[in-house]
Amino acid sequence: MVDTNTIISKFYDFHEKPNDIAKKLEVSSSYITKIIKKDGRYSSEKAYRQKISKENRKVSKREWIKNKRKTEADKQLDEMLKKQHIEASKELSYSYEMSDLAYVKWNRSAFVYDKNSSDLVLNKKLKCGADVPKRVSNVISPNFIKSKKVYV
Repeated sequence: MVDTNTIISKFYDFHEKPNDIAKKLEVSSSYITKIIKKDGRYSSEKAYRQKISKENRKVSKREWIKNKRKTEADKQLDEMLKKQHIEASKELSYSYEMSDLAYVKWNRSAFVYDKNSSDLVLNKKLKCGADVPKRVSNVISPNFIKSKKVYV
């Protein structure tokens, strides 16, 4: 027969589970439980194990919630990136040439108003490619516009 002191020591000192003790000693778990319940420390040990189990459940629940929120945030990020990709693809798929005037409006800070010829001229300090217009003619003089918001 199995030594009861060994069973009690493994359960109370090493905090092993009755099923694990039964497997190691090759006896039934009901026999282990029967011996353990006879000891006076059983109720306090049971309360201790319940407390530990409760804390472990709290930690695992927090981790589960954290992982779930993370995956939801990742899904939202993926959806946002997909939408941006679709929009960028649509914009890049158009094949049209921008007019010089539209380019000037888009990059107004790169151009200076030439008072003599009433043209917008590319700032000489900037280095640009050959496809950038150097001069745009027939632009309304900012002096004739009453609004303070001059875009051209």
